[in-house]
Amino acid sequence: MLQSIIHMLPDTLRNIIKQLPSSISQNIEEIRIRENRPLEIGYSGTYSFISKQGRMLNTPKEAYLPTHQDIIRLLNIVTNHSMYTIEEELKRGFITVKGGHRIGLSGRTVLEHGSVKQIRDVSSFNIRIAREVIGVGRQVLPFIMDIPRKTVHHTLIISPPQLGKTTLLRDLSRMISYGSWENQSSWMGLKVGIVDERSEIAACYKGVPYFDVGPRTDVLDSCPKAEGMMMLIRSMSPEVLIVDEIGREEDVKAVHEAVHAGIRVITTSHALNFEDIKNRPVLKHLCAQGIFSRYVVLSRRRGIGTVEAILDHHGNQLNQKTIEKVRG
Repeated sequence: MLQSIIHMLPDTLRNIIKQLPSSISQNIEEIRIRENRPLEIGYSGTYSFISKQGRMLNTPKEAYLPTHQDIIRLLNIVTNHSMYTIEEELKRGFITVKGGHRIGLSGRTVLEHGSVKQIRDVSSFNIRIAREVIGVGRQVLPFIMDIPRKTVHHTLIISPPQLGKTTLLRDLSRMISYGSWENQSSWMGLKVGIVDERSEIAACYKGVPYFDVGPRTDVLDSCPKAEGMMMLIRSMSPEVLIVDEIGREEDVKAVHEAVHAGIRVITTSHALNFEDIKNRPVLKHLCAQGIFSRYVVLSRRRGIGTVEAILDHHGNQLNQKTIEKVRG
């Protein structure tokens, strides 16, 4: 996936990244570029500074320091020489580019009526490499299948940032849409609706998904979650709604609307564990009402995307025997 983003880097930075060992470059998750500060990459769950010769460094002493010209060139490339055309995206602090890669920006903010209007004098970038991992949902899908109703449970995927929530969400969409139900061969694939507010789940380009999210999946790209869920419910009659990172009051209201309309919801939230979710001001109400009947907890204990636990609506851990009992 690095190849789909490296062409966007200025020559100086591109040449440095190209010198990295393939074992490193193939696993890059982030490229952090800060003006006059050490060039840094994140890979395989760790971080390293990079020299001008592409050497990995534990300390910043000999690292390459991106220049003001590097920053200007990168900004021109990612904005296509027009800050105005991406003004709405800049309000959120990031740009999503072709391939689903997200480029975070920081610098001096411009306020209007007390809210951020845009970011100027950009001095830092965080390029997050999007990856499609086919099959990562295979371990989880059997636990979230609602066998009697031939559908899936309302499911919340939980983890801190960058531990594979979106990757798992994407693969579950693919499997549900195709009808990859393991032993349930008589089941059809379900109609899936994705609200992709940050263009990371499906990685749409001009409205067409770059990643495989399934043949019976409709994507509403770059749309606020709550509004998008209601739009899909009214227009595309999904059987399963998929949305990333809920947490606001309006998100919760939209989830309620979907549930009451008989639509199954699979979503994610930043949290450490189930207890953390129960203490979040907004999400605790969904827990208390038993909206989600499955919770999938991710960690990095055995690498990014480790499935730490799969819980029922009471927070009790499920295991294979439980699933087999339900199937029987």
